[in-house]
Amino acid sequence: MASTEAVLLPIGGAALASDPRVAEAVRAIGARTGVDYTDDRQVTALLAERRRAATAAQHGSLAWVGGIALLACVVWPFVAVSVPSLGPKAAVAAGPLLVLAVAALTRVRANWKRELLHPALTGYREVLGVARAHGMPPAHVPAWLEGKAEGGSGKGATPIPSYPEAAAPASASAPASVSAPQGVTGAAVPPKPAAVTEYERLASSGGWHDETGWLLLFAGAGGAAWAWSQTEPIGYAALVLIPVAIGVWLAGSHHGSEETRLRGEAVQYVRTVIAAQAAGARVPELSPALRKLLHD
Repeated sequence: MASTEAVLLPIGGAALASDPRVAEAVRAIGARTGVDYTDDRQVTALLAERRRAATAAQHGSLAWVGGIALLACVVWPFVAVSVPSLGPKAAVAAGPLLVLAVAALTRVRANWKRELLHPALTGYREVLGVARAHGMPPAHVPAWLEGKAEGGSGKGATPIPSYPEAAAPASASAPASVSAPQGVTGAAVPPKPAAVTEYERLASSGGWHDETGWLLLFAGAGGAAWAWSQTEPIGYAALVLIPVAIGVWLAGSHHGSEETRLRGEAVQYVRTVIAAQAAGARVPELSPALRKLLHD
């Protein structure tokens, strides 16, 4: 699934064109930026190109210089103190290193944000904001597009703009299918299988068993050690936490096994969503668990 994220767009061109109000706004944005945002191939190429440019700006040679200078300015005072022959004034050399580190890293961030604010990319974020305001939530929004670390939270450096929610047209009728939103071609996303729903539940509720098991084990062992050292028999009651810890680990193992078993069906569903979008369907917003499969 490494290339899935590049294939599944936040929203397809057919979906944008399915609402005349959205299509008109998208055309206006495209006329300003020189990009046809309803052309899926053009948008895919745009996102790939701008992502490479943003990554290069964030992880280029200047970033290495800043990182090394920052590390050196932290380590240098300790070296100067531990090596008497350098003299106490040698620690002052950390000052220029700090200035260099701050200047380099500040420039790196400025270059990175400049790439994210490229007019064509800014226009695409506007397109997503307009679509969302008209009841078309994106299937997913790549973290890098909003200037966030993968899996990060918050608004990010370049969030999708928010617009007032658009009122439905007076002549609008109820959609033919709520569970399978459609684009202009009649293509549809099949209903989500129960196994995929269960995978989402398991993926969003796991991750705590190991830590909790270890805490219970240490608490039980610590209580028993205290009882032995203080000759307080009541402390041995803490030993009951050890089988509880084992039970938590077994539950975690079962949870992980079930999640692994269902993961294949979840991956297949995501691929189905991708195929439906390519066929012109307006795909549903993916849950965080399914979005994670896009870049696993």
